[in-house]
Amino acid sequence: MTHSAPRRARVRAPELIGEGGWLNTGDKQYTLADLRGRIVVLDFWTFCCINCLHVLDELRELEDRHRDTVVVIGVHSPKFVHEAEHRAVVDAVERYGVEHPVLDDPELATWKQYAVRAWPTLVVIDPEGYVVAQHAGEGHAHAIERLVEELEAEHEAKGTLRRGDGPYVPPEPEPTTLRFPGKALLLPSGHFLVSDTTRHQLVELAEDAETVVRRIGSGTRGFADGGATEASFNEPQGLALGEDGSVIVADTVNHALRRLDLATGAVSTLAGTGKQWWQGSATFGPAREVDLSSPWDVAVFGGRVWIAMAGVHQLWTYDPAAGTVGAAAGTTNEGLVDGPGAEAWFAQPSGLAATAERLWLADSETSALRWVDLDGEVHTAVGTGLFDFGHRDGPAGQALLQHPLGVTALPDGSVAVSDTYNHALRRYDPATGEVTTLATDLREPSDAVLVGEDVVVVESARHRLTRLRLPEEAVRVESVAHRTRRAATEVSPGRLRLDVVFQAPAGQKLDTRYGPSTRLLVSSTPPELLLKGEGADTDLSRDLELNPSVTEGVLHVSAMAASCDDDPANEFPACHVHQQDWGVPVRLAEGATDRLPLVLAGMDRGSRTARQTPYPSL
Repeated sequence: MTHSAPRRARVRAPELIGEGGWLNTGDKQYTLADLRGRIVVLDFWTFCCINCLHVLDELRELEDRHRDTVVVIGVHSPKFVHEAEHRAVVDAVERYGVEHPVLDDPELATWKQYAVRAWPTLVVIDPEGYVVAQHAGEGHAHAIERLVEELEAEHEAKGTLRRGDGPYVPPEPEPTTLRFPGKALLLPSGHFLVSDTTRHQLVELAEDAETVVRRIGSGTRGFADGGATEASFNEPQGLALGEDGSVIVADTVNHALRRLDLATGAVSTLAGTGKQWWQGSATFGPAREVDLSSPWDVAVFGGRVWIAMAGVHQLWTYDPAAGTVGAAAGTTNEGLVDGPGAEAWFAQPSGLAATAERLWLADSETSALRWVDLDGEVHTAVGTGLFDFGHRDGPAGQALLQHPLGVTALPDGSVAVSDTYNHALRRYDPATGEVTTLATDLREPSDAVLVGEDVVVVESARHRLTRLRLPEEAVRVESVAHRTRRAATEVSPGRLRLDVVFQAPAGQKLDTRYGPSTRLLVSSTPPELLLKGEGADTDLSRDLELNPSVTEGVLHVSAMAASCDDDPANEFPACHVHQQDWGVPVRLAEGATDRLPLVLAGMDRGSRTARQTPYPSL
């Protein structure tokens, strides 16, 4: 009995090109022809993007299980200007433990060839060099693995599969005391506790901020409680001193809060299950039973531990007395919207600092400094949205930051901002509404702590803590303003058909057990861009009407689809959530396309008749 190969759309894959060249290959440069015979998974990512970091983690098991047939290639496609620097990409590849080849594409050449519209996007290329699937966002690893298994069987039978070692060559490790440290905490002893993120440890340093007193954690990626040498972390970040004298740790990739007993070095788990939160998961409950999503920083404010939940663009709180955890502010939509906590939008909040009356936060993807007041209202001090950033001092309303990760309260009521991608320490004074620069020539500063008259900065990409005297006068810097590196998509004014393409993975069907299995949310910046089509609905296609008098803007599209195993005999089918947020810069132009396809999973078969093909080079 013979089995015919499954019929699937195939498009010849465009070449892989990038001015920055290849990383993790021992300096060898690759073409698609060199990879013929292997199943190639392209991961279009940028290192600022939390969803991209989630996908890196999702892909690790796939890489391990199919190492002799699958080659994952990260195509680094920058959003921020800093991310186009080759040295920064090299750092990020090590920082996040990327164990596959990476093509550095600072000009977005390959991104454009594949008509990618979102970070992250995964593209599967079969052993003969044809694109057979595209997936945007998170939650697709199971579907890709199913496709990989089909492709292995199909091309083994055809004789077109080539097994063997992949092109990955690990870089030489460098012997530094810290490796891409994330956050720091001044302990009551005068020592510093630092999250040594890439080494999956906490390190206690003496008062000189250099001498190692002790290391906590095994140093290998894992999730285990126990003593200082048995316990394990997974890229820990934020640290806060609890009211009982313990340290609360944001264990980012474990999606958990951990507790460090300073006296004994013992580590226990306060909150999180180790699993990532998805739409539909609980948003409140017993702390050890609720999923979290990439907690990046923690701070004690108003008797609760506030959590910068970068993975879902929210603020959560942990109540030590009640032993509960829950969402406190943010809708999970990505953007910059102020107002009551339940209505506010954030974009990857990554740094927290509490004063008596305000919880300050660094909202990294909107390059913004924001705060929450005692009534739970959210305000913005600096920043305008997802696409504007730079280095500009002056009145806060026109000042610019670039992907800040840390914020520190200063004694005079002002705050210092670790302006990470500007390599600077900035200051915002609420009394005057002015933004100034305190120091430059720092390398990816991600946090800072106040020590007397000094501020000690976590220079993450220099692998050290750096002590600075708070200057009497601000440093003068040349103003620079930027917009995101993505080119705008030209669309026709008036009616625009939005199609989110989703095809359930092989062997699965849409999960309709509890009602509609899909959700589509659309909004725009400025709001006047959309005359019709805003809001939420269950249909993944929608007719929008664009205002001809607004020449350009951004369409914000959030899509979710749930699928389950299609086997009536299985009483407990495995179910998966696929989700992605797109921010699509658009420019209105007469005669341009009247259809905007966004691929959540599958291939856009409608594009052949539309005015825009998925691969413009073909």
